[in-house]
Order: sequence, then structure tokens, then C-alpha cells
Amino acid sequence: MQRKPVRILNINVTNITEHELLASMNSGMLVTPNVDHFVHLQKNEAFYKAYKTAEWVVCDSRIIFFLSKLLPRSLPEAIPGSSFFRSYYTYHKNDAECRIFLLGAAEGVADKAMRLINERVGRQIVIGAHSPSYGFEKNEAECKEIVEMINRSGATVLMVGAGGIKQEIWIAKYRQNMPNVRLFMALGATIDFEAGNVRRAPMFVRKIGMEWLFRLLMEPKRMYRRYLVNDPAFFRYFAMQLLGRYKDPFENVDRER
Repeated sequence: MQRKPVRILNINVTNITEHELLASMNSGMLVTPNVDHFVHLQKNEAFYKAYKTAEWVVCDSRIIFFLSKLLPRSLPEAIPGSSFFRSYYTYHKNDAECRIFLLGAAEGVADKAMRLINERVGRQIVIGAHSPSYGFEKNEAECKEIVEMINRSGATVLMVGAGGIKQEIWIAKYRQNMPNVRLFMALGATIDFEAGNVRRAPMFVRKIGMEWLFRLLMEPKRMYRRYLVNDPAFFRYFAMQLLGRYKDPFENVDRER
């Protein structure tokens, strides 16, 4: 029996364990909300609309997992997208119908990730990879070429690691143009992690919910605005929810749907 979702701010988060997700997620769109996502979901309508089209909304953050314990219904665990992707392709290593295309990261990184994943799995589970140009999502002609490339590849799974917000919006916009792709995953820096270009925090750091601090220390110029300027607003929104005073900024958008 499927559990009822956990409502966090203006999003219903799928109430599921990683094991259950691996066994049941065969199609649809997967998004993995973290603290930063929830902040942007309060002010970016296009991002919010993209989220509302996703069939799978899985908690990426240990911080959100811990805070969910304060709600009437809590999450069973956090499922970080970067870790989940490795679990996913390992789970499907003998499934010939699982053919993955990687889209994202800097030039050459997706190709490197493809090679390493296929070596790890022992077969060509990743059948295509492409690193788009910076700002590709604003170039309709390039997006059309990417969609055609994915369709020609024969992929049944598309993993997009092109940065939070724009990757979700891109999938929501173009997924209907890729009829042979049954599963779409928006997984941020996962391609960089798989290629070994970016270090992940040690496991004990992840378990206590401090991976954000590790990433901040590793890339302070790129991450300081996200973690120290933008994301603290989440805790104010969440406190308002606990007090029964939170108001969904896109409530009228849902009524129009």
C-alpha cells in the first residue's frame, strides 16, 4: 500500500524508501528537492510548474529528512539523487531495456562518466552522452538537436545533470518530444560525481546532513551565495508551516490548472 505523500511547503514529497523506489520507478519524471529547490519553489513559477508535472518527488536532503520529523507525517529516509543514480544503474545492470543517455556537465565530462559507468556495470548501459553549451536551454535550435540526438540513440532513460531549476524546466518542456524515453531524472551534479571531477563528502559527513558545508568549503566562490545567502530563507518558510502560517505563493496557479 502506497503511503500518503509528505507535504513540505507547497510540494507533496513522495513518501518512499530507496528500495521501494528502485522496485517501482519504471516511468515518469524524477525530481529530488533539496533546501535550495524549496526556496526557488517559492518564487519561480516555471520551476514550480515543472515540479508539479513530476511523478516522483524524492527528498534529496538529510536536513529536510530530519525536519520532516516535526511534521504530522514524516519521511522514511533521504534519497540523495547522486547516490541514487548509482543504485539505479546497478539495480538495472542486467536489464537490457534500460538504456541511459547522460545530458549535462562541461565538455567531455559526460563522455568520461559514460565510460566509467559502463566499465563499472560491465556492459553498455549508458548508450549516449552529450555536454551541451552553456545556456543551451535558451537556444531552441540547440534543444531541438539535443532531443533528436536522444531519440536517435534509442535511450529509454534520460538523466539530465545541467544544474537545478533549469534541468527540471527543460525536462518538463521537452519530455513529450521523446516518446521512447520512459524515465527522466533531474540529478544536478551527478555526472560530475560519476566522472570523478567533483569529490563527494565522506559518508559520515553526509549522514549528519553537512554535505552542504563540505561543498561550500570545496567551492566557496560558486556555492557561498546559494548556501549562505539564499537557502537560509527555507527555515523561515518551514517555521511558518509549523506554526500554521505558511501561504503557498502559487496557490492560484493550482486553481487554474
